[in-house]
Amino acid sequence: MVSSSGGLVYDLLIGTYTGGGKSEGIYVYRFDTGSGELTRIASAQTVNPSYLVVSSDRNYVYAVNELPGDNGPASQRGGISAFRFDRASGQLSFINRVSSDGNDPCYLSISPDGKYLLTANYSVAANSGGSFAVFPLAADGHVGASVLTVHHEGGGPVKGRQDNSHVHSTVFSPDGKYLFAQDLGVDKVFAYRYTPDPGSSNRGLFGPTNARYTQIKPGSGPRHLIFDASGKHAYLTTELNASVTVFDYRDGKLTPVQTLPMTAPGFKGKIGGGAIHLSPDGRFLYATNRGDVNQLVQFAVDASNGHLKLEKRYSTLGKTPREFAIDPSGRWLIVGNQDSDSAYFFRRDPQTGNLASDPKQLSIGSPVDFKFVSPS
Repeated sequence: MVSSSGGLVYDLLIGTYTGGGKSEGIYVYRFDTGSGELTRIASAQTVNPSYLVVSSDRNYVYAVNELPGDNGPASQRGGISAFRFDRASGQLSFINRVSSDGNDPCYLSISPDGKYLLTANYSVAANSGGSFAVFPLAADGHVGASVLTVHHEGGGPVKGRQDNSHVHSTVFSPDGKYLFAQDLGVDKVFAYRYTPDPGSSNRGLFGPTNARYTQIKPGSGPRHLIFDASGKHAYLTTELNASVTVFDYRDGKLTPVQTLPMTAPGFKGKIGGGAIHLSPDGRFLYATNRGDVNQLVQFAVDASNGHLKLEKRYSTLGKTPREFAIDPSGRWLIVGNQDSDSAYFFRRDPQTGNLASDPKQLSIGSPVDFKFVSPS
């Protein structure tokens, strides 16, 4: 859809935290990439939809229900909610909700063949650590009860944050043959082979590779992983030491080749590496650093080897930038400040990767995740 300003128009879905009554759930806006004009068109009530994923046909949206959160009972399980998405109107219609089979689900991914939805459960109250869970998806968008839950063992050196496993993301390789589970608690990126037709038992769906995992620097806390379009390189944020690690990738194996800090030298406050995304053309990479820093960090990508070069740091103009998104045209970057109830829309220069200094502001309660969907 092309607007009167000559820009493309997308639906922008925003997931939030709903505690304290500041937000009701998922919001849908129509966004014009030409003018930057934003129009709210719909919302759907659901508890703490802090991470969203959209089906490849764009007809369904899935959200975590991140429970118990900071205030609920430790025994309370999180949830996964399914919605039908009408792209013409932007309306979300609730389909069903299932248990996440763990606590504090914080990430969602859909297998490339569209058969399964996966979530990362940051913690599991009755066990020694986090897990990831696997849910079958029906053709009508329904999400089924978990058919497989995988737990990790161990811990790391940072007391209070790495006392046990904390799975923070579940990411498929571009060829769809492998799954990588980033575990903040044990400083490992676990690798699993995906076998979508295991017969009568779902136990064979995900089996460990021969290497089993890639060890990350102790105390670093692996968080989010992304692959480039070529499938030859991957990029990881680590939360506890706020860094980005570059990997060469081949056939289920990640080989670390470079690590760069997000934080400026000499900074003494709290840090917290968060989200990570590439620009649509793959020439630039951005990551968020939270804590007392509250910055977006821009890197240039070397096309010959995937290595990074630090370029700029930008204030997110608020507190706790957990997630952000770049629109498919590459002309805007949207970041949410979870603890400031604001999102900022930065105009972006696709050639230089630089963000303009006069972003548009949206007031919204505890924004976390952002997903662009083409309505046409």
